[in-house]
Amino acid sequence: MALCGVGGHTIAEVKNNLTRKEVYQWSEYRSKRGSLNQGRRTEQAIGYLISYYFNSKLDKNDKKYLPIEFMPNEDYQDEPPPPEKTTKFVFR
Repeated sequence: MALCGVGGHTIAEVKNNLTRKEVYQWSEYRSKRGSLNQGRRTEQAIGYLISYYFNSKLDKNDKKYLPIEFMPNEDYQDEPPPPEKTTKFVFR
């Protein structure tokens, strides 16, 4: 949390400025809304926009692109997409 400026800029400041209840609330927020990292959140938003754009250009029977396929820094939950369904293939 200190890396994102929540409660202070060092661990000592966070321990001084936040109560256990506030830390728990921020933990719940992160579980529900995801990372506090602005770069990651931006990458996720762009991934959703790009997948929406490419999916709008496909026929109904074509396999749809997943947003995570356009997020090179995200971890895949199941298994990685095939090579022809990655950003490297789309943008070359």
